[in-house]
Amino acid sequence: MKQSIKTALIISFLILSVSLVAQTNAQFRGPERNGIYQEANLLKLWPAEGPTLMWKAEGIGNGYSSPVISGDRIYVTGEVDSIGYLFAYSKSGSLLWKKETGREWMENFTGSRSTPTLIDGLLYVSTSMGRVICFDASQGNEKWSVDMLKDLHGINVRFGYSEGPLVNDNLVYCFPGGRDTNAVALDRFSGKIVWVSKALGDSTAYTSPLLITLPSRKLIVNFTIHNLVALDAANGELLWSKQLNGEGDIHANTALFENGSVYYITGTDNGAVKLALSADGSTITEVWRNATVTDVHGGFVKLGNYLYTSQYKPRRYCSVDAATGLLADSLKFDKGALISADNMLYLYTEKGKVGLVKPDNGNMELVSSFKMPVGTKEFFTIPVIVEGVLYLRQGNDMLAYDIRKK
Repeated sequence: MKQSIKTALIISFLILSVSLVAQTNAQFRGPERNGIYQEANLLKLWPAEGPTLMWKAEGIGNGYSSPVISGDRIYVTGEVDSIGYLFAYSKSGSLLWKKETGREWMENFTGSRSTPTLIDGLLYVSTSMGRVICFDASQGNEKWSVDMLKDLHGINVRFGYSEGPLVNDNLVYCFPGGRDTNAVALDRFSGKIVWVSKALGDSTAYTSPLLITLPSRKLIVNFTIHNLVALDAANGELLWSKQLNGEGDIHANTALFENGSVYYITGTDNGAVKLALSADGSTITEVWRNATVTDVHGGFVKLGNYLYTSQYKPRRYCSVDAATGLLADSLKFDKGALISADNMLYLYTEKGKVGLVKPDNGNMELVSSFKMPVGTKEFFTIPVIVEGVLYLRQGNDMLAYDIRKK
């Protein structure tokens, strides 16, 4: 009998270990950082009151970061009494553990910003005060940490560091924003510095960087306060930069790369822009610009030949023809975050409304909507969809909705 129990425990441990090791590529705005989730058999119409609420987890603290979900775990960050925490939940919404990450941002829009990145059983977290931390995803044990302010001579920005760590092979990238340590690549297993890039010496913005893989090299593309920059992922060499208009530093939308083109949407008179990237990644050429389609955060997606995004002024959602840059359609539904799954758009406005939209060659049809039952502060978090469950976060609360077809 004792031998049977021992054998069962060993088998359970091995299953859990395999499950955790198999957890790969859970990060900000989905597997490819493009806001598109590869889901199927989702509802195309919701009940008037919204889809079924499976559970609500309270107590994750203040913050605007999204959860990441992989295997049987959900990970999310939050701030409680000025201290940041990494929380691990079960798929049923039960708290498994929480680990302290250090002081969080308390000056304005208090709380955590950055969405964790999960790669092969390791979690990478960046706090608003500059700590980059590697945790074991199973028990939450801290393996290493680097302070971008103290160790890398970084310069924080007026709303706090906000990037979701980018991992490529054995490197994790961070942007301290220092004059000489503008971008840094760390060994993701030890935290040791692999390379340092001065880039343009410009302070960082709030973007989670994009990895572009070309036949000849890999590029890291990210915003600074005044520029869009591209670095060689292997050594940090500055390959090109694109100066931005205006003095605003609220650049938080990750760029998009597809079929030789780089797209970005941001504010301060920059708008939506398409760049042609050379085959070797060393140069760019502006193809078009639509300065009226501006948005500072919330993300955008590309479906077919159209970009779908929120618009800052007027407050609405809209679509842009990716070939010409011309406005294709608009939808009066306030403004906010946007993702896509199963050929539908999911809108999450800054006032807490959730919308289900059917896109059709640039046209947008609102088919369902409901109001979030929690929250009074800003609804800034970008939604997540995994295995037919829609995860929405508002400050202290994380809600899971069942959007699967029955």
